[in-house]
Amino acid sequence: MKHDYVRNIASFRPLSRLSGISLRDLAISIGPLILLIVIASVAANWLIRPAPPTTIVIASGPKGSSFRITAEKYQKILARKGITLKILPTEGSFDNLKKLNDPMITVDVGFVQGGLSEGMEFDRLVSLGSLFHEPLFLFYHSNAPVTLLSGFNGKRIAIGPDGSGTHALAMILLKANGIEPAGSTALINAGGEEAAQSLLSGKIDAAFLMGDSATPPVIRNLLSAPGIRLLDFIQADAYTRRYPYLYKVDLPMGAFDFGKNVPPQDISLIAPTVELVARDTLHPALSDLLIETAREVHGGAKLLQRAGEFPAPLEHEYRISADARRYYTSGKSFFYRYLPFWLASLVDRLLVVVVPIVVLLIPGLKLVPALYNWRIRSRINRWYGILINLERDMLAHPSPDEREELLKKFDIIEANVSKMKIPLAYTEQFYVLRDHINFVRERYAKG
Repeated sequence: MKHDYVRNIASFRPLSRLSGISLRDLAISIGPLILLIVIASVAANWLIRPAPPTTIVIASGPKGSSFRITAEKYQKILARKGITLKILPTEGSFDNLKKLNDPMITVDVGFVQGGLSEGMEFDRLVSLGSLFHEPLFLFYHSNAPVTLLSGFNGKRIAIGPDGSGTHALAMILLKANGIEPAGSTALINAGGEEAAQSLLSGKIDAAFLMGDSATPPVIRNLLSAPGIRLLDFIQADAYTRRYPYLYKVDLPMGAFDFGKNVPPQDISLIAPTVELVARDTLHPALSDLLIETAREVHGGAKLLQRAGEFPAPLEHEYRISADARRYYTSGKSFFYRYLPFWLASLVDRLLVVVVPIVVLLIPGLKLVPALYNWRIRSRINRWYGILINLERDMLAHPSPDEREELLKKFDIIEANVSKMKIPLAYTEQFYVLRDHINFVRERYAKG
C-alpha cells in the first residue's frame, strides 16, 4: 500500500514542474551582472598601462663622460631591483634630446641639459626632475687673465663635438658676445680628451668642456696644468638673467686640491641643470624607480650642491610629468614601498581589476534576488493577465457558441499553467493561480 502511494506521487506530473530553483531564471537574472563585471574588468585592464617592462634604455653620452659614468651608476642600482638598464652611447645632451624626440629610435630616458630645446617640438617628452648642475668650463692659454668671452674673438676655440650640450651652449654664448661661425674665430668641433690635448699642445687657444662630453680627470688635469687658465665668468649673474636655464655656481678656492690650492682663487661659473627627460609613455612604476635611483646617486652633498638639493621637480623647458609630481609629493605607492618591484607590480595590476569587480558585485548580488523574484512572479502574473481578459470576454454576453469556445480556453490555460516550471519557493502562488483559474471557470460554467 505504501509502495503504491509512492508510485502515485512519482507519477504525478505537475509536481515534476516544481523544482528547488530555476537555473535558467537564475542565469538570466545574474547574467547582466556578470556581463557588467566583465566589461568593467576589460575596461579597467584597457585603461591602465600594461605591466612595467623589465628593461629600460637610457641615452647617456660618450664613453668616459660624466653622463656615461652616471648612467653606469644607475645601471648597477636598477639591477639590484630586477631592472635591466641598457646604456645607449651618444654624442651628449643635444644628441640625447634628438634621440628621445625620434619615435623610430628605441630609447626611454636620457640626460639632457637645459637650453637645448629651442626650435624643437617636444610635446611627447616630460621631465622626471633636475639632477645636478653641469658647469661650463672654458680653459684657455694666456699670459694675462681674460675677463670676457668677447676676448676670444679671432682665437681658435674647441666648442665640443656636434650633438653635445657643450657645443650647443658654447654657440649660444659666443653668439651673444658677437662671435659668429663665419667670422675670424676658428670654431672647432672637438671636446673631451681631444680638445684637452690640442689645448695643451698649443694647437688651439681655448676649449669649452662640460661633463656630457668630457671626463672628470680631463677637467682636473687642465685645472692643474701649467700655462692653462680657467675663465672666471664675472658676468655670471647677467647670463643667468638672460638665459633662465642657467645658474651661477661658485667654484671655491682649493676645491680640487687643498695642498696645491687648485683653483688658486674663487671662480664663478655658469651651469645649466641636467634633467632626466623621458618619453611620456614611460610606465609610472619605472618613473618612480628612476627618481628613487636618482635620489640615491645625486641626493648627497657634492662640490657644487647641498645634500637633498637634487633631484628636484624644477620645471624649465620640459613639463614635469604627473607621475613625477606625485612621487615628489607623496613618494612611492604603498605596494612599491614595501614589496619587491615585480610583486608590487603584480598586486597593483590585480587591484585595478579586482576593485571594480568588488564595487559592482556587492550591490549587484543584492539586486539578483529581486530580479529573480520579478522574473518568476511576472511568469505567474502573465497568466493572471490572460485570465482577466478571458473573464472580460465572458462578461460581454457572448453567444452560446462563443461561450463554449471561451470555456475551452480555461482548459488550455490550466494545461499550460500545469506545464510551467516553478521553483518550490513559489508553490503557494502556483496553486493560488490554479485555484483562481478553477474559480473563474466554474463561475461562468454554471451561468
